[in-house]
Amino acid sequence: MKEPEPVVFVIDDDRMIRDGLQSLIRSVGLRVETFASAQEFLVAKRPDAPACLVLDVRMPELSGLDLQLKLRDGGIPIPIIFITGHGDIPMSVRAMKEGAHEFLTKPVRGQDLLDAVQKALASDRTLRQERKEANEIRGRFESLTPREKEVLELVVAGLLNKQIAAQLGMSELTVKTHRAHVMEKTQAESLAHLVRMSEKLKSVSRK
Repeated sequence: MKEPEPVVFVIDDDRMIRDGLQSLIRSVGLRVETFASAQEFLVAKRPDAPACLVLDVRMPELSGLDLQLKLRDGGIPIPIIFITGHGDIPMSVRAMKEGAHEFLTKPVRGQDLLDAVQKALASDRTLRQERKEANEIRGRFESLTPREKEVLELVVAGLLNKQIAAQLGMSELTVKTHRAHVMEKTQAESLAHLVRMSEKLKSVSRK
């Protein structure tokens, strides 16, 4: 299946800057959507495609940093490239700590911005693929019965069948049966594969 066309969202309350950034990013063949405010961006319908956000820090009503927090709290993990003419060290540190991909000061060198955009899009592609794989794994894991899930947790924790049987109050034969069902339903090729899938789910949920 062909990957959806990536898109770069530009948010800046200065129209001249928006238009300039749009022309620059389009010059390398990328799709661009511009917004005059964070509020305008929040209510807009966004395509399901690799994306990044080029965002001015200082804007009326809702600042770039405020939007960053809203997106994070809303579970929208889009890579953000901050641009500002009034940047200072504390502001950039705060932005980066909250997960900003890059922080550039105006006037922004065109190549610096384009490099940052390409890296941000590549990062989002990777995250989207990881989330897709994790969703597939999650679907398999959710097909397990409550007892099979208990066995799964103990198996990936490294316990032997005898130890699992003692902890759950069942026979080793029953543990082996549940374990076989776990391997079949999760499509795990080996114990190592099962552990990797479990860790992938945990890793993606933390991002």
